[in-house]
Amino acid sequence: MKADTHPQYHMIKVVMTNGTEYMTRSTYGKEGDTLNLDIDPNTHPAWTGGTQQLMDRGGRLSKFNSRFGGISLGKK
Repeated sequence: MKADTHPQYHMIKVVMTNGTEYMTRSTYGKEGDTLNLDIDPNTHPAWTGGTQQLMDRGGRLSKFNSRFGGISLGKK
């Protein structure tokens, strides 16, 4: 196998948005760097299963529904 094909794997500190810190191994940065998260997996709906509100005030969704809302595909 070729030498130096894999990135360096080392310990970094991860800081969550609520201030919680933990150490983990990563290829991010260099040994001892700190990774500050902007989106916290403990509170973000993508990880917690929360619902997303679709806010469309006369935008793309409304235009699509007005153009194609009456089309029935294969239903009789």
